[in-house]
Amino acid sequence: MALAAFDLAAVCISYNLIYWTQLGAVPGLSGSVIALALLWVLSSYLVGRYSRLFRPSGTVVALFVVTGTAAALQWGGQINDPRTLPSFALPTALLTALLSLAAQWQAHHWHHTPERWIVIGTGDELDVVRKENLREQERAPLQLQLIAHAAAAESLQQINTNDLTGIAIGEQAQLNERALERLLALRRQGVSVLALVNWAEQVLQRVPPELFSNHWLAQAEGFALQPDRLGWRIKRLGDLLVAALLLVISAPVVALAAALIKLEDGGPVVFSQIRTGIYGETFRLSKLRSMRTDAERHGARWASRGDPRITRVGYWLRRLRIDELPQLWNVIKGDMSLIGPRPERPEFEDELEAKIPHYRIRHWIRPGLSGWAQVCHPYGASVDDSRSKLSYDLYYLRNFSLPLDLLILLKTIRLVSRAAGSQPHA
Repeated sequence: MALAAFDLAAVCISYNLIYWTQLGAVPGLSGSVIALALLWVLSSYLVGRYSRLFRPSGTVVALFVVTGTAAALQWGGQINDPRTLPSFALPTALLTALLSLAAQWQAHHWHHTPERWIVIGTGDELDVVRKENLREQERAPLQLQLIAHAAAAESLQQINTNDLTGIAIGEQAQLNERALERLLALRRQGVSVLALVNWAEQVLQRVPPELFSNHWLAQAEGFALQPDRLGWRIKRLGDLLVAALLLVISAPVVALAAALIKLEDGGPVVFSQIRTGIYGETFRLSKLRSMRTDAERHGARWASRGDPRITRVGYWLRRLRIDELPQLWNVIKGDMSLIGPRPERPEFEDELEAKIPHYRIRHWIRPGLSGWAQVCHPYGASVDDSRSKLSYDLYYLRNFSLPLDLLILLKTIRLVSRAAGSQPHA
C-alpha cells in the first residue's frame, strides 16, 4: 500500500514536472494525471510489483503498458495534442519508473532486514515456530532465539536488547517469578512482549493451529464474523450484488467454455460434488468439468501436478479459474460467500480432522470462492497443505474485516490475471 501510494505521487510529480518544462505550466491533478496514475498503479499491481519480492522487470511491463496506452490514445484521436509520445509521455513514464524503482528497492531493503525475536515456549511450541519460519520463502528469515520455558529466567537475564524486536511467549509456557519479573523489567525498557499466537498473526499473518488451545479459543478476541452482526449482513449483501453482476458478465465466457468442453469429449459440461459448508452442513457445489468423465472410477483422491485426469480444455479452465464460475450460483443461494475458506470434500475431511487440530473451526463461516489461504499459499492437495491453509483460514476468521475482504479480492484478481496458483505442488 505504501509503494502504491508513492507511485501515485510519483506519477503526479513526474507529469507536472515534464508539463512545466515542455509547456510552461503546472496542471496539478487533472483528469489526465489521475488516469495515468491509476493505470500505472493497476498495471504495477497486476505484475506483482507491490509484493515482497523485488521485481525490476515488472517496472518495464508497467512502463510499456502506460506508454503504449498513451500512444494508442494519441494516435487514435488526439493527433494535435502538444503532449506527444516522444517528448512528453515517454519522459513522464521514464521519470516515474526511476522514482518507483528507487522506492521499491529501498522498501525491499527495509523489508528484508531480519527482525530479531526471542520465543519462549515448550518443546512442541518451539518446533512449530522453527518449522513455520522455514516455510517463509518471500521474506528474509527471522533471527529467532528459541528458549525453553524451563530455562527462561536465566536466559532472560543474559539477553542483549540491542536491535531486539520483541519477545513472544507460548500459551503453554510455565514461567517462574524470576522470569516474570525480568519480562516486566524488559517491558518497562520498551521491549514488546506478545503472546505467541499474536506474534504469529503479526509476523506470519497466519495462526498455526498447534499454537493455541480450546481454552484460548473460547476467550480470544476477534471472530466478529457471526450471524446477526452488522458485518455479517453487509458481507452477505455484497455477496449477492457482486455474484449477480459477475454471473451476468461471465455468461458469454461460461457459454464458450461449455461449448469447448462438449466438443472435446462429448461429456457433461457441469460437474457437481458434495462439499462441507457452514457449521459442517453439506451442499452441492457445481463446477465446469475439467477432468475426464471417469476421473474418479477408483474413488476420490487429491489432485496432483500434471494430473492425467485433467483434459486439455480443463487445463486452461483451471489456470484461469473459469471452472469455478458456476459457484457464483452457490453464492447467491447462500451456500457460499465470495470470500472465505475453500469448501472441502467430506471424503477428505475425516482424515483432516483426525490429523489437524482445530480443523472444524473453519466451518464457523460460509466457505468462499477465494480466501486468505488461496491468495497467500500455493495451490496444495495434501494433509500438510491443508494444515498450512488452515493457519491462514484461522487468521481470516479471527481478523475478518471488509477491508481484508477487499484485499483478498484484489489479490485474487492478480492471481487470475497471471494464471497463477492453480497448480498443485510437484
